[in-house]
Amino acid sequence: MFDNYEGFKKDVLALTKIDLNYYKEKQMRRRIDTLATKNGCKSYEEYTKMLRNDAEKFEQFVNFLTINVSEFYRNPDQWKLMDETVIPKLIKEQGKSLKIWSAACSTGDEPYSLAMAFSRHVPLANIRILATDIDKKVIEHAQVGLYSEKSIAAVPDDLKKKYFTQVGSSFQISNEIKHCVTFKEHNLLKDVYPKDFDLILCRNVVIYFTDDAKDMIYKNFFQSLKPHGVLFIGSTEQITNYKDIGFSRMSSFYFEKTE
Repeated sequence: MFDNYEGFKKDVLALTKIDLNYYKEKQMRRRIDTLATKNGCKSYEEYTKMLRNDAEKFEQFVNFLTINVSEFYRNPDQWKLMDETVIPKLIKEQGKSLKIWSAACSTGDEPYSLAMAFSRHVPLANIRILATDIDKKVIEHAQVGLYSEKSIAAVPDDLKKKYFTQVGSSFQISNEIKHCVTFKEHNLLKDVYPKDFDLILCRNVVIYFTDDAKDMIYKNFFQSLKPHGVLFIGSTEQITNYKDIGFSRMSSFYFEKTE
């Protein structure tokens, strides 16, 4: 029987340092129950034992728990706004050497998209992006930089031609773009947030969290931004209390830190 979820959450925290209390319980519990059953387990106790003793099943669980759905230039209209409005604004106010953070970066699609977007405005040598994720496996994938045709479908043609090389049926991102991005592990719900960023991108991740967790994350992002820095969120998300935090809204998905 899949009962004693409270005990299972404590076990998961001890094993993975991921706190399931921050996730919407009904949605997350259904996903975990499905995976445990798929692996032949009939209780949380049995599944916990498997996670302790089987490194492959442990990695599978962490990968399953951390939602990794990403693609280059997701929601192209928002990236057009980035190109035409947000990047010129930041360069005008902060200069050409900007500090950028792609949080919950998944397989690297978004930080690499940022690097390509900025390459139209500043030399590649000026572009320094920190990309973080809780999942070690997707960071490894990102560092390889090999993507499907579907994943890069929305990349503007000029950038696709300039920065991708076809390898079989896949596409390899150029080393020029790779060198703009530094990948590190980071847990948005637990770790200390880095500081002094001009731009933070975190998209389509916090929708899986509780309202309290969302509030904590957005407040931390606010503290991580420089004055007049910008936060870029996903098209499925909203910050209802953005004024209380200290943001002003530039558009539906861009928020500026006001002084």
